Amino acid sequence: MASGTPTSDPGFGVYVHWPFCLSKCPYCDFNSHVRAVAIDEEKFVEAFRREIAHRAALAPGRTVSSIFFGGGTPSLMKPSTVAAILDAIGSSWSVAGDAEVTLEANPTSVEAERFAGYRAAGVNRVSLGVQALNDRDLKALGRMHSVDEAMAALEIAAQHFSRFSYDLIYARPGQSPEQWREELREGLRRAGGHLSLYQLTIEPDTIFERLYRAGKIAMPDEDTARALWDITQEETERAGMPAYEVSNHARPGEESRHNLIYWRYGEYAGIGPGAHGRLLTPKGRLAQATEKHPEMWSTIVMSDGHGIIEEEILNAEAQADEFLLIGMRLREGIDPRRYEALRGHPLSSARIRSLREDGMIEVTGGERIRVTREGMAVLDAVVADLAS
Repeated sequence: MASGTPTSDPGFGVYVHWPFCLSKCPYCDFNSHVRAVAIDEEKFVEAFRREIAHRAALAPGRTVSSIFFGGGTPSLMKPSTVAAILDAIGSSWSVAGDAEVTLEANPTSVEAERFAGYRAAGVNRVSLGVQALNDRDLKALGRMHSVDEAMAALEIAAQHFSRFSYDLIYARPGQSPEQWREELREGLRRAGGHLSLYQLTIEPDTIFERLYRAGKIAMPDEDTARALWDITQEETERAGMPAYEVSNHARPGEESRHNLIYWRYGEYAGIGPGAHGRLLTPKGRLAQATEKHPEMWSTIVMSDGHGIIEEEILNAEAQADEFLLIGMRLREGIDPRRYEALRGHPLSSARIRSLREDGMIEVTGGERIRVTREGMAVLDAVVADLAS
């Protein structure tokens, strides 16, 4: 965990969504789109500039501690596009000298060659979507790179960035616990300071959902899924990269600062098609979401100055629920005093006592509540019990 105790002000972040991909992965339910023609990046840059200015007017005077380019596939952007968006952010807010600037990338050789350009533009951390360490499963996952290309991209990332991360997906169809253990050990040997390990789930409106319903892919049963999760915890802890969040592992000090803003219930501006944000304004804490369709978003921004299509002032109950739901994902847990400040009353002491007796949660340092390893495996049920 990053040093220091998390406070009620976890920082201010800016999330930038680039929605375009070369192809749609069969498991993906993100707001990503494939286009047969070249993207007019200058047109989108102008829309990004306008939306950034709009958010800065709603949340003026902030100091940006983290910027994250997500997608989609941000590594399809020209480095000059990334630089222009970063310039717009720097013109609208102050940016901390040590701000973390992350860009998600696909590990194809063509995109890896852009890393020097992204570094020059101001990116100082990359996150690569490797997803699997064998070519058979990469193909099944719809990935367009090979293992060799992924390993080459990791090497190039290490040359240009002092901090980098990559993703793996486990609990894939037909994957046995021992196969995952061997693959994960190899993955840990290749890791820098951070690794994201996601258990495959069948998401609505994806190709995998249709295949699953048709009986063409089989997911691990409950016992196998638990064995895979246990192996994940065992191997990462042994390698000195324990989970600091449900699916994220890091060496001390290498945690994703941007994601910690989310999980510590900080403030962030969501820029781009389908982006979500949480801004603190005189009206209250605003939950915002933008138009998902890229070209429609651009049109709306150019006419209205922003692409927001959903905006809600969160009441005390909604804020407390969000804080609890995302904060308990963290190994550090939550400060119940902040929950009480948001909600207006404390968590139930009887619920806390019951969950402690069942070994699902623990109280550390006399004040923070966190989920145990056993409780983390059934996190949703623990949080629901605690919130009831």
